[in-house]
Amino acid sequence: MAAIPIIIKHAGKRHEVELDPTSNGETLKYQLFSLTGVEPDRQKVLVKGGQLKDETPLSSLNAKPRQMFMMMGTPSGGAGTADLGRPKEAVKFLEDMSAAEVAQQEGATPAGLQNLGNTCYLNSTLQTLRSVPELQQELIKYRPSESAGQSGLSDLSSFGLGGLGGSRDLAASLRDLFKQMSETQEGIPPLMFLNALRSVFPQFAQRDRNGQGYAQQDAEEAFSQIMNQLRAKLTITDGEGESATKTSFVDKYLAGQFESVTECEDPAAKELGEQPSQSSDVFYKLDCHIGKETNHLQDGILAGLEEEIEKNSPLLERNSVYKKRSRIARLPKYLTVHFVRFFWKRETQKKAKIMRKVTFPAELDVVEFCTEDLRKQLIPIRDKVREIRKEEEDVERAQKRQRIAEERAVRQSKETDLGSNVEPMQKKHAAEETKAKANDKDGDSQMEETFKTDAEYEAEKAASIRAAKKELQELLTQRGSGDSGTNQSGLYELRAVITHQGASADSGHYTAYVKKQERDEPQAGNKRREQDNKWWWFNDDTVTEVEAQKIETLSGGGESHSALICLYRAIDLPTSE
Repeated sequence: MAAIPIIIKHAGKRHEVELDPTSNGETLKYQLFSLTGVEPDRQKVLVKGGQLKDETPLSSLNAKPRQMFMMMGTPSGGAGTADLGRPKEAVKFLEDMSAAEVAQQEGATPAGLQNLGNTCYLNSTLQTLRSVPELQQELIKYRPSESAGQSGLSDLSSFGLGGLGGSRDLAASLRDLFKQMSETQEGIPPLMFLNALRSVFPQFAQRDRNGQGYAQQDAEEAFSQIMNQLRAKLTITDGEGESATKTSFVDKYLAGQFESVTECEDPAAKELGEQPSQSSDVFYKLDCHIGKETNHLQDGILAGLEEEIEKNSPLLERNSVYKKRSRIARLPKYLTVHFVRFFWKRETQKKAKIMRKVTFPAELDVVEFCTEDLRKQLIPIRDKVREIRKEEEDVERAQKRQRIAEERAVRQSKETDLGSNVEPMQKKHAAEETKAKANDKDGDSQMEETFKTDAEYEAEKAASIRAAKKELQELLTQRGSGDSGTNQSGLYELRAVITHQGASADSGHYTAYVKKQERDEPQAGNKRREQDNKWWWFNDDTVTEVEAQKIETLSGGGESHSALICLYRAIDLPTSE
């Protein structure tokens, strides 16, 4: 009988355990002892019907994959022995939970979205937007303005019917849809939101060429239009009292700023004294232009930061070619990168797709794309973060080596007992060899080489990491940025990918990949890296867990699934705790 992966919650931590249905409760308790240090006789594992007993067959628990059990108890001599009593809150088992409660459990499969006829472009876009927790939080608080004549209907949102009162309010429709999705694991039809989208943007209500249904649309266009509506509708308040200011949610968390220099390329204009012009522009996505020499995301972004424009030169009194060079002056917390894969093909009169393979990283460093002033602020913080990471990895590797050495020593002690198996003369010979090695060739004793103990090494490293984290906090204080909507290190981690399969934007299929995240983030150490390997693949109403290696296959190179939009999030900075 195959082992079942379950989760044991103990002292605020979650432990993944392989439950063997052919064994008994005592076996499980010894597994938990190796993870928590709590001796089996001090454990209270709560199961349906009471407390798990040593003789209880684990098959009788009828455990489901990822089911959560609670364990109470502390190691002998540890504090908190009084906690072994009755839990303060009644234990609620999975079988007794409602569908909404099950959907909100840690590790629960999220809801998919039904395809309502060529609406995969919308489903993948919505799943990507839902990966932004700050957006979900602000939408919960959103109420349509009274001027829109919808305030009296806002309470309908509690029934998932808010869209009835605001068919043209995309923010209200999105709020209600996300609420429905949070209460189920089934695929639901995003009908209310789709109607609102088509009402505001009729382009998404276009029929296909044979008139039998709705036409396929570009996910990037849907993403951009929804973002424009959220920018206009969803505002947040920063500060309190008279100093409080209102700003758009999108502008705070998803908008960056370019500083650009535009210069005429014609030498005649420079000879006449035409000076370069400077400008500042807001951007909501970075374009990754794909040319014959574009192999990596960074190549395409750099190409997108340089643009040729034809316009009138006032000194030459004719049109001339200008070069516009842009650099980033503000980095948003969430960075959207668009692979410009579609272009208009005159021969076929439809959008064609650039099939070229373009790789993209799980962690993106954008410092090279920034202005000189911003680079000076970012580089010390980025380098200090990398220093802390390296030291933490060194400690983890040392601990791993120590565990391996201890396990090897235990195995050797069990397999070989030299004292009972070696003849007396062999013992004498071995002792003489040991004594000889202790002296050099001249008969002088060698100087003993002293090594740090594991405890000393870990203590030294821990002190070094604390010092580095303190230095990082000082750098952040010196920068003095109180804007929680920016990236302070220049490093981003990949959080979601919208992919397209097919040869043109008017056909094919869109899906979304969203990185799994624990609710109580940020995390550190091995737990975080284990979670980094898991993603959700949203293929309309089918939701599947996949490994991180799958994301590496989405670089394109043919008609298979290739990345169209990558959503990056600023990395979590190490804290001093």
